[in-house]
Amino acid sequence: MSDFALCKNAHQVMSRRNRKLALTPVRRGIRALPAPDDPSLPALVPLDRLSGAPHRWPTPHVLRTRWAAATDVGVRRDHNEDAFAIDPALGLFVVCDGVGGRLSGEVASSVAASTIQEWVQREAQTLAAAARSPRDARAVASVGVLVHDAIQGASLAIRDLAQSDLRYEGMCTTATVALIVHDFAVMGQVGDSRVYLGRGADVRQLTEDHTLHNLQVQRGLLKPHPARGRKSPITRVLGRGDAVEVDVGALPLMAGDRLLLCSDGLHEYLANDDELQGLLRLDVHEAAPAAIRHANARGGKDNITALFVELVAG
Repeated sequence: MSDFALCKNAHQVMSRRNRKLALTPVRRGIRALPAPDDPSLPALVPLDRLSGAPHRWPTPHVLRTRWAAATDVGVRRDHNEDAFAIDPALGLFVVCDGVGGRLSGEVASSVAASTIQEWVQREAQTLAAAARSPRDARAVASVGVLVHDAIQGASLAIRDLAQSDLRYEGMCTTATVALIVHDFAVMGQVGDSRVYLGRGADVRQLTEDHTLHNLQVQRGLLKPHPARGRKSPITRVLGRGDAVEVDVGALPLMAGDRLLLCSDGLHEYLANDDELQGLLRLDVHEAAPAAIRHANARGGKDNITALFVELVAG
């Protein structure tokens, strides 16, 4: 049986009992739902706060996407364990990073990216229904459930492949997903790849790193700092156990917004907001190769993947 077939079988064993819609806002103390004319950058809205429809979603606007992506092995590695998937018709953007030199990390990341894409493709009707009701918080939450289940399905696909073939034992990966429907995005996060939002001159990290360093910061054991050039053990990955805790949140979008999905091979070299803003100000087709050059010029210790998405008025 092919690896691809094994991935598809894993979809069918996904249990709804394993869902965990979660999460806390990425940046505490920031308004979850800014007014439509508020230029400030919003934080992700946890889906457990949306499912009961207690909030007014901003006035909808028709948006379309422009995008570009690039991936590179870097300066010091001999093969690339990053993978990405893009389905512009569905508004799906995925970046995965095989974890830390583990055996067959490139297989884990590839399986995760392709499985997530297949899962979302099968649920195109859910996305179409959400697009028809963009002000309905329950519709937004339904997209969040879809993202959550797609990531869980990918984790099970990796685990099942590793259990069926000892060559792949222990393989695992990160997964960072942005699914854009009408004028909102749902983000799914496991691991230490990231999503950034650029709006005007401002930029914000939307996702939390699932690393030991970040956990220690959250518990007050360390002071927040970028820790550039220093790796930290990952605390959540796809491919281990029956279920993985997935961070899922929703975000209203505006024309002109830029998203950057990237592996840690890029973001460990973004030493300040000016560097990130400089990349986000470029045309997306220039930004992707520029991000690769930036990381390689500063050491290129890891594989590098950069996926830029621009929201344009429809």
